[in-house]
Amino acid sequence: MAAPTPSSSNALGLPHERRARWHATHREEAIDPELPIVDPHHHLWDRNGHTYLLPELLAETDCGHRIEASVYLECLSMYREDGPEAMRPVGEVEFVNGVAAMSASGTYGPQRLCAGIIGRADLSLGAAVRPVLEAQLAVSGGRLKGIRYATAWDSDTRIHSAYPAHARMLGDAPVRAGLRELASMVLSFDAWLYHPQIGDVAAMADAIPDLTIILDHVGGPLGIHSYAGRRAEVFETWRRAIQDVALRDNVVIKLGGLGMRIAGFDFHARERAPSSVDLAEAWRPYIEVCIEAFGPRRCMFESNFPVDSVSC
Repeated sequence: MAAPTPSSSNALGLPHERRARWHATHREEAIDPELPIVDPHHHLWDRNGHTYLLPELLAETDCGHRIEASVYLECLSMYREDGPEAMRPVGEVEFVNGVAAMSASGTYGPQRLCAGIIGRADLSLGAAVRPVLEAQLAVSGGRLKGIRYATAWDSDTRIHSAYPAHARMLGDAPVRAGLRELASMVLSFDAWLYHPQIGDVAAMADAIPDLTIILDHVGGPLGIHSYAGRRAEVFETWRRAIQDVALRDNVVIKLGGLGMRIAGFDFHARERAPSSVDLAEAWRPYIEVCIEAFGPRRCMFESNFPVDSVSC
């Protein structure tokens, strides 16, 4: 499979400078500045005229909160230009491990950014993905914790992803074989898909019970295009799927991602950036369903920055 092509910075809604001015229309102090935080989901990239690297990350983590560490999530960054196609994602882990080493030096403050790394590998290679995983482990400085293999797909073709995917992808025999390689190496799996696909995660969890599965972005509830104007209906479909998948003890969930445009909250269209109260009121039903279904020990906050910065 050819390497995915990174999408443009349009996912962020606005050019960086204009977005920064919009963010500045609302500022507030940290509510609980002594609460220790590990952010388990953020990105770094330099593409299509948009840069989000260590300086930008430091600027946003220097915000009055006690952010102690973070986990980097793959986003098609810094792939190797040369070599076998399957091995090119190793470049992303090399890149992020370098950023993590910079942070670990203490030069940039006490926080340990990118202390954990979630890479990407083509799990459709099946058992043949193992050398890719071994190569990523070798260059990660012990920081590689798992793999994300995005399978976000919807029958509404207007809803697209930077990653190639098709329906029921997690049920493909080669992908299942690749997932079993992850489990055998005690690496986790981050699942990124849309809410109609949550049942695929439940089936995968049943089939591979020794694999730790992390459901990203509260399961990706959609609110755009054919899902626009149907929030109550979509919420009920999503809620039932969340309650079902939560019955699998090997699945945990990330609370975040609702700031993405696909969720349909349209905060980016406001003249002023929303307050934390605005966000809490809009997102509370989703967050509460997840905590009630999974329990607090299987839920984790995620910033999903810079992607969620389109909204806050």
